[in-house]
Amino acid sequence: MTRGAAVPAHGETSTHAGGPTRTGRRRGPAGWSLRTRLLALLLALLAVMSAVIVFVIAVALRGVLVQQLDDRLQEASRRWGPTNQSGPLLLPGYGIDVPGGMGAPGLALPRPDLTADERVGAFLDGRGQPPGTLGAVFELRVPDTAAQGSAREALRSAPPPGSPAPDLTSLIESAAVAVIDDDGTPVELTGVDAATVAQIPLDGQEHTRGISDRGDYRLIAHFDPDGQTVLVTGVPMNEVSATLTEVAIAGAIVAALGVLAAGIAGAAIIRVTLRPLSRVAATASRVAELPLDRGAVDLMAVAPDVDTDPRTEVGQVGAALNRMLGHIGAAFSARHASETRMRQFLADASHELRTPLAAISGYAELTRRTRDTVPPDVAYAMGRVESESARMTALVSDLLLLARLDSGRPLVRETVDLSRLVVDAVSDAHVAAPEHRFELDLPSRPVAVAGDPARLHQVLANLLANARTHTPPGSRVTARLTVEPEPSAPGPSGPAANGPGADRPSAVLSVIDDGPGIPDALLPKVFERFARGDSSRSRAAGSTGLGLSIVAAVVEAHHGRVAAASRPGRTAFTVVLPLGTADPGAPDPGALDPPGALDPPGALDPPGALDPPGTIDGCAPDAADPAVTAAGTRPHR
Repeated sequence: MTRGAAVPAHGETSTHAGGPTRTGRRRGPAGWSLRTRLLALLLALLAVMSAVIVFVIAVALRGVLVQQLDDRLQEASRRWGPTNQSGPLLLPGYGIDVPGGMGAPGLALPRPDLTADERVGAFLDGRGQPPGTLGAVFELRVPDTAAQGSAREALRSAPPPGSPAPDLTSLIESAAVAVIDDDGTPVELTGVDAATVAQIPLDGQEHTRGISDRGDYRLIAHFDPDGQTVLVTGVPMNEVSATLTEVAIAGAIVAALGVLAAGIAGAAIIRVTLRPLSRVAATASRVAELPLDRGAVDLMAVAPDVDTDPRTEVGQVGAALNRMLGHIGAAFSARHASETRMRQFLADASHELRTPLAAISGYAELTRRTRDTVPPDVAYAMGRVESESARMTALVSDLLLLARLDSGRPLVRETVDLSRLVVDAVSDAHVAAPEHRFELDLPSRPVAVAGDPARLHQVLANLLANARTHTPPGSRVTARLTVEPEPSAPGPSGPAANGPGADRPSAVLSVIDDGPGIPDALLPKVFERFARGDSSRSRAAGSTGLGLSIVAAVVEAHHGRVAAASRPGRTAFTVVLPLGTADPGAPDPGALDPPGALDPPGALDPPGALDPPGTIDGCAPDAADPAVTAAGTRPHR
């Protein structure tokens, strides 16, 4: 019998070399379904396209509106009057022609010049000037120095690209800047706003500048014909900004509604388009839920013909899935047929070997009566024949039991008191190995399960014999029984935990020793058949390598699970069985084949017909523990 550790026992943490294992679902777009990702990509693409369209429309519309505003600005800049009234000022009554003849010679006086404020006022009071129109007059002084002369000449030429406009501050003699208010009244601008207007380049081009509390303005500056005055005209851009804002808001609303409508329609279209893929996925899911690890596998779930059209991508997936399921079904059928033949062979061979083995054992026992009269070497040889025949009988019985369990043969179903069973098994183990310290840890109340008492006793006997065989004398072996919720630790019999009783409170039976532990190389193979702790084929320890395999098979037949964990100084085997009492009239849900399905004709002998004394239906309580006959136990801790 071999010991090992496949998975952690109940209450222990599974770790890898790098530390405790942590699993979790992927978050973010990588964890989205294909339908969600397609819809998200569609909406994102549509939103980006809508934003680009709205932006392009806004830019184009701004260009058109600014061009219209520039036309209005050019028209307004042509409404400036001359600096002074041209021609002499005629006094009344002089120099006026009268009907019938020439008038008297006129008296001519020079017309007075207008100040900067008067010119701005006359410009803003003119007809056709809308509210918000800006007018500015900057009268330049006669240059006194060469620097001022150079600066003035610089005003007459456009500045190079990227260079600032010439500063008029040192050349301005008088200035007036005003704007028409909303009520039609001219309002004077001073300070920063006046300085901003004064720095408009004299290049005949329109420029955009910000005026405090009035927003952006389109401004244009030019020289008066007299060459001594700079005139600046401006119109507000409030209407342009308001129009662009309205267009942007309307475009955003339309784009949002379009994205929403596209999302609703796209979700419906994607759902309909991916429906064949969903059917193929459902087929694969049904196959994945089938128990494929053993027995006959019926892969009748295939993708329908409508989803196997090779002209479409989904059809190619469906056709490939059907071909794969066909190959897998054929492989599973071949595997099941091979397993059935192997189980039948083992059952037949084991059953046929029981009769000659019983005869050999019987004749060997008969020689005991005359061993005093035979040579010592013959007596020793006959003793060895009797011992090895007993070992062979145990091995054959184990193989026959495994074959029957693999075939789903029904077990006896009755209420079993696990507490009493543990006490009896520990008592037997104590008698067989008095050099070990066996201890009990039981609950205050009896723990009952539904099962086969003989097989459950065999599970306990095998686990205790395994601990006794692979630990040095003086080791402590503890049999612990508790009632707990279903543990999450899987084991070799893990699939059985999905059957009846998986969601009910369970009886947890643990056999723990403080021996040297199990080599890491044996951990994955602990419950495999003929797995042994030593690399040789020596039988010095009396182990057949089937004890833990029988434990796993019997526990699975009871819809439970078994697990093992080991480290130096502590090895624990844990058996989990669903609690409950047996219903005498209910069939065993684990019975897959009728009784005798693997027995050859005439093989349905009554239990013990050919069994040596002390065995149960041809199967010893434990192949490596022949001395489990006496009762007795150490006191409970």
